[in-house]
Formats: sequence, structure tokens, C-alpha cells
Amino acid sequence: MLRTGHDLSLLHYILKLHIMNILHVPFLATISIVSSLASASDLIDSATVQAQNIDCINWPREYPAKPKVQFKLVRIKDGLLLKFYVQEDYTRATFINDNQSVYKDSCVELFIDPSGDGTYYNFEFNAIGTLLLGFGADRNTRELALPEITHLVKRLSSLGTVSFDAVQGKSPWELTVMIPYSAFWHHPALSLEGKQVRGNLQKCGDDLPIPHYLTWNPIPTAVPDYHRPEYFGIFDFTNRP
Repeated sequence: MLRTGHDLSLLHYILKLHIMNILHVPFLATISIVSSLASASDLIDSATVQAQNIDCINWPREYPAKPKVQFKLVRIKDGLLLKFYVQEDYTRATFINDNQSVYKDSCVELFIDPSGDGTYYNFEFNAIGTLLLGFGADRNTRELALPEITHLVKRLSSLGTVSFDAVQGKSPWELTVMIPYSAFWHHPALSLEGKQVRGNLQKCGDDLPIPHYLTWNPIPTAVPDYHRPEYFGIFDFTNRP
């Protein structure tokens, strides 16, 4: 049967509604929050941890650009270790202070609901590791973390820490972050061991010469909107030490 563009868009929308990715997150017993971040970054490269793609283009008509983005996520003794691998047409990192609008730069993100209570944290990083960290139930109820919380999140970028405007080229960059449980300030005594929780990972760049919006788990909304926990995938932390 011949389908119109409208029919195909509707079919694509319906199919995406039923997709929920599951990521089985491994445990690395040799790393803790006091470990050297450089050593942890090297270890996650060499460990048998499969890289995952952030490659869902949810809004192809308006934002067809597709940089190459992968990540590795592992549980460590007292938190999470996450590494992003990015190659894009333009890279920008203009914000240097935490809780600035890093999503306008080259930005990678982890959203996670650690307890299943409908609230979630948004960890958003630009290419030099500047962090935007919020908490709440939706886009309109975000509570930004205080500096004593954001400083707990360790970051290491292959691009250093000096800000720069948009640079064209496909030079790859990497960002390693270590998120202690203490950074989840609304969930004291948190542990993810043995749990399944909801979350998503994203890549964006609102003010890049060529903006893009990619996700790990599909988000079937009419316009880009990462603050949609109903479309989170599953992080499975049931792997035992």
C-alpha cells in the first residue's frame, strides 16, 4: 500500500511510543569516588564495557544532523562513572560556571530517576565539563543544585577547561564524569545496587551553527523536549559485585 508522508510520520510516531531501551549497567569493583578520574577514564576504555549509541533522531525534519555520540556507563562502589565519546561538525564550550545554560553549547546529558518516585535529576555537561544539575518532577519544577553539590561531580574533558566559541571540524572529544551518590541530594543514603531505574541520555547543541538533538531512548514529542520522564528507558543495576 502506498503511504503518504503524513501516514509514515504517524506510523513512525506510534512505533516510537512502544520503545523502551534497557541498559544492563556493569559494576566495576576497582573504582571508587576517591579514585583518580584519569585512571578511571583509562580503565573504562580498557574494560569490557560495551559502548552505547546516542543516535535517535526524534525530529528528523527540523533537526536531521547526526553527530557520532557514544557512552559507557558503569556502577562503582559509591556512585556512577560515565564516559562520553563525541564527534560532531561544530564544537562549542562557552560556559565555564556551573548551572549556566550549557545546553546551548556542545552538550551531553544524563537524566535519571533513581527511586521511581517520578522525580529525576538532569546532569548536563558541555564539552569542557561545565555542569548544569537540576532536580524535580518536570521541566517547570527544576531546583538547581547548590555549588557544594555540583562540586562533588568530578569531570575530565579531553578538551581541557578553557572556554571557546564554535569551532568547525570533526575532531573527536571525550568527557568522563564521576557522579557520587551524594550528588543526588534529595535521596540521602541512595544506592543503585540491585535496582532497575528509569533514565535517558542525550546530546544537543542549541546554539551551534547546526543544532542537533539526539537521544538514547526515543522521545516521540512534536518538538525537542528532554524533560519527559514518561519516555525514559531502563537502567538495570542488578549486576552484583
